Amino acid sequence: MNEITQIRKLSLWIFFIPLIAINFCLFISQNPELLENTYFTVDQIGRSGFSIPYLDGSLSISRASRTFPQYLIFKPAMIITAIILYFYWSNNNDLVNRCRLTNINYKFKTFGILSAFFLAIHSIFLGIKFDIQLYKLMRRVILLLFIIFEIIAQGILVYHFFKLKNKISALINKKILVLKAILVSVLASIAILSLPILLVKGNTHFKHALEWNYFVGVILFYLLTRFLWKETT
Repeated sequence: MNEITQIRKLSLWIFFIPLIAINFCLFISQNPELLENTYFTVDQIGRSGFSIPYLDGSLSISRASRTFPQYLIFKPAMIITAIILYFYWSNNNDLVNRCRLTNINYKFKTFGILSAFFLAIHSIFLGIKFDIQLYKLMRRVILLLFIIFEIIAQGILVYHFFKLKNKISALINKKILVLKAILVSVLASIAILSLPILLVKGNTHFKHALEWNYFVGVILFYLLTRFLWKETT
């Protein structure tokens, strides 16, 4: 099936582009001297000492990527990822339609494309300075909507594949499908359990560490997709 070939390729791009982008921004943030006295001199706000934010939450993804020159990497990477996400969810919709002999837009496609849209919007406005409280709130809401719609889309898609498991058994690795279901369940549970902490002030390091690890968890879904589907001819 052509859709499977496309999904396998797209899933790798969705995993590696944002992963490399955020960690490259982190590297620049922690090594600003490498770009000193050049056009790409790192903004003071975007500088930090060495740390492992995945463990200590010393800085947020936003701080590591929203200033010059890091945003030259982060913004294009996230916008490209959003575009690829659109094709990923569209191809999955076509694949499920082919398996079910239907021709409809499934809910996972709608939520997936919405998550891609909010990722692109968040990336575009990241780093733009407006001293307006409503703007800051809107930016957080947009990021939250990306996460919510992404998890919903992933969950619904996995649900459909479980329902189609017998039809597509020759095309998938069932153990990976179970891993994807576990991953989505863990991400949803963490989101719900962390909500009370995220809604109150303080716990900054915890929030930052959660942000880095949660982002990797979300895109790990796509790496698993690469191994879910067997090669087709």
